[in-house]
Amino acid sequence: MNKVIANPAFVAVLGILSGTLMGLGWFLRAGELLMTQLMATIPAPVVVEGKAQGWDFWTIEIEGLSSELKEERARLRSQAETLNQRAARLASEQQELSKIRTDIEGMRAEIARKVIEITADEARNLKSLAATYATLSPAAAVSILREMDDTTVVKILSLMKSDVVGPIFEQMAITPGPDGTMAKRAAALSEKLRLMKSTKTAS
Repeated sequence: MNKVIANPAFVAVLGILSGTLMGLGWFLRAGELLMTQLMATIPAPVVVEGKAQGWDFWTIEIEGLSSELKEERARLRSQAETLNQRAARLASEQQELSKIRTDIEGMRAEIARKVIEITADEARNLKSLAATYATLSPAAAVSILREMDDTTVVKILSLMKSDVVGPIFEQMAITPGPDGTMAKRAAALSEKLRLMKSTKTAS
């Protein structure tokens, strides 16, 4: 045994084995240190308190996607509000146009009610009556005209000359009526006659 230990070749082999084992140990130790350093450089997942929604962590990427979704939702909400405002404005304008159309139709109906026209069928008879009443005294003409409706009276008066109509209105102003004198009716007849005259002139 002593001879083996004393053998230079054995000593050399033992030295090589010892050096190899020590080198391997140092290599493993260096590998552990290197792995520890590498693990330290890897960023840990960012956890935002109160942000977990079905996951145990909330990464920066998820946070970015959440922000984009919030911005898109806000944009869509803004567009919806704009469309609602535009629809409300259009509805208001349509309602205003409908009101204006109704007012115009009402004005047309009122004008049609006030403006009196003589049709071709009744023109001959009205001219005959107007010529007959023109020969009467104002008092006699008023006593007859007061029994007629305003439309017929205006048509007859429109076919008379102004120097005949004037005295008839003067007589109406002093003739007793249901509520005093016939002055109010004379004024109403005069206004309708004016509208009829303007219409005839325009046509």
